[in-house]
Amino acid sequence: MKKLLVIFSLLFFAFISCDKLPVEKPEDLINEKDMIKMLIDIHIAEATFNQMRYDSIIRNSSSANFYYSILEKYQIPDSVFEKSFIFYASTPKHFEEMYQDVMNKLSEIEQDYSGRKKELLEFDPEE
Repeated sequence: MKKLLVIFSLLFFAFISCDKLPVEKPEDLINEKDMIKMLIDIHIAEATFNQMRYDSIIRNSSSANFYYSILEKYQIPDSVFEKSFIFYASTPKHFEEMYQDVMNKLSEIEQDYSGRKKELLEFDPEE
């Protein structure tokens, strides 16, 4: 009987703990769509910085400048972005889905930029 009580207690506490978010939702949470857009822009900015960091124009800049320019574009304070990022990252499964959207959009942008999208649209496997 004690074993059964212990098992039910553990299951009860496990069930209750699943209902609570690991991190409290911030009052000024960035909505999911805007967060995805910001993450896309941040990845593009980081890639641009890494590609051009030895260029004389960018040599005296840091990646933080690119990061803050994204925050300025969206008019979001860095503390709000950080709290939102931590909140979304605290639910890994959902965050992974968000990041899949980010990666899909970055892939589309890469295809547009490289011209591969046009090649893929023109490709006819029956030829």
